[in-house]
Amino acid sequence: MRKIKEVLRLKFEADLSHDRIAAATGVSKGAATKYVRRAREVGLGWPLPAAMDDGKLEALLFPRAAPLVARHAEPDFAHLHQELKRKGVTLQLLWEEYTVAHPGHAYRYSQFCLLFKRFRGSLKRSMRQVHHAGDKLFIDYSGTTASIINGITGEIRRAEIFVAVLGASSYVYAEATWSQQLPDWIAAHVRCFEFMAAVPALLVPDNLKSAINAACRYEPEANSTYGDLARHYATAILPARPYKPRDKAAVEASVLLVQRWILARLRHRQFFSLEELNAAIRALVIDLNQRPFKKLEGSRQSAFEAIDRPAMKPLPATRYEFAEWKRAIVNIDYHVDADGHYYSVPHRLVKQKVDVRVSATTVECFDHGQRVAAHVRSLLRGRHTTIAEHMPEAHRKHLQWTPGPLLAWGLSIGPATGAVVQWQFDHRPHPEQGYRACLGFLNLAKHCGKERLEAACQRALSIGSPTRKRIKSILDAKLDQHPELFAATAQASPIPPEHANVRGADYFRSTTSGDLEPCSSNPRSIH
Repeated sequence: MRKIKEVLRLKFEADLSHDRIAAATGVSKGAATKYVRRAREVGLGWPLPAAMDDGKLEALLFPRAAPLVARHAEPDFAHLHQELKRKGVTLQLLWEEYTVAHPGHAYRYSQFCLLFKRFRGSLKRSMRQVHHAGDKLFIDYSGTTASIINGITGEIRRAEIFVAVLGASSYVYAEATWSQQLPDWIAAHVRCFEFMAAVPALLVPDNLKSAINAACRYEPEANSTYGDLARHYATAILPARPYKPRDKAAVEASVLLVQRWILARLRHRQFFSLEELNAAIRALVIDLNQRPFKKLEGSRQSAFEAIDRPAMKPLPATRYEFAEWKRAIVNIDYHVDADGHYYSVPHRLVKQKVDVRVSATTVECFDHGQRVAAHVRSLLRGRHTTIAEHMPEAHRKHLQWTPGPLLAWGLSIGPATGAVVQWQFDHRPHPEQGYRACLGFLNLAKHCGKERLEAACQRALSIGSPTRKRIKSILDAKLDQHPELFAATAQASPIPPEHANVRGADYFRSTTSGDLEPCSSNPRSIH
């Protein structure tokens, strides 16, 4: 407008030709002619009216043409952007629906795509990613922590902030945990699923140690417990590539949003428990999800209800129970160690490696993915929990022998055998020490028969030596087959046989002095 004013001054005040005006102002001769002609048409001269500023002069010289009636109906690109997140929905399908709704006034497909691309480019960078409904849940921890004060000691402890966001609707979940360790990591996932009342198809975590054992761009290895959680909720784990934050740009933006919208609002408040902090975070998360979008219709909450939730999987019937996995070698006694307690597995797995799943209530052992043992968890360190079916047959038979069955077996043969069995338990420091001797009696019964064993036990009792060695010697000498010997040995005061070398009790009752030298009076004594 400054040059236009100079053209009008040189023409109406200096009365210069159009050639000289063009040379002085640097505009073309045709442009100078056009400016002068338009000024004459609207009745302008020089000087210009005092109230004539640049805006009024431009409106007077170059009036805007009346808007033409739009030939094409403008698509609702915000609605199309949200619809495109649904599974199976394409731009081709949306254009066809648009042409049906506006017959004769619809853009061609190429122009339709171009206009949509321009609209999508005007959105935030994190919103330009194409995410399908119910597909991905991006998960990370915020770098900013929250303070919790111990009401008794005054100690300040820092709490980590867990953040998860759905890709399609940008629906946000956040909570505070004491750490980023595996138990807190898993428990936060469980509460996140319950908050959404649904499960996404994919979990996209960062490469923290609680989630990923070995970070790799091509074949990342998820933690066994994290994989167990994914199997329970029928979802899958797809970690972001290491050092590629764009893979989880949605959660990176949400982390920043949580820091600004939630943590910044809580910076002046004091919290004395994790539950109190999480209650405040939950209220702000709900408020954040209900805030209207700036360039799209609705909110995160409405987009979640309309787009993500219908495409997500329902929660399983039971809540996931946290369990840790470990790799263990089966010891020679067919037991594995789990937190200091020993649990049995089938004896065929001795010296082999098995996977052990330890939860709050159970301990399970797996061999090549097949469960081979399950036990109720015990907190008694150094003790054993054994299932009889896991033992070898010989060990199982040995385990079945207890004082009760062994005594019943002895009495089934006869009272003497029962008394011998009972003697084994009564004269040992521990009853189990008598098991081996009783098993020896079983072996004798198999070889000699029950009748002979009963007779041998009766003779052993009569001589006061009911041991296995004594009974076996009786059987070997076949003394059990001479019952006439039993009566003699069973007398209360047996009479010793007559013999020249047997002195007897009267020999020591002599009161004579000669009797004090028994050797001299006994010619058969040898000094």
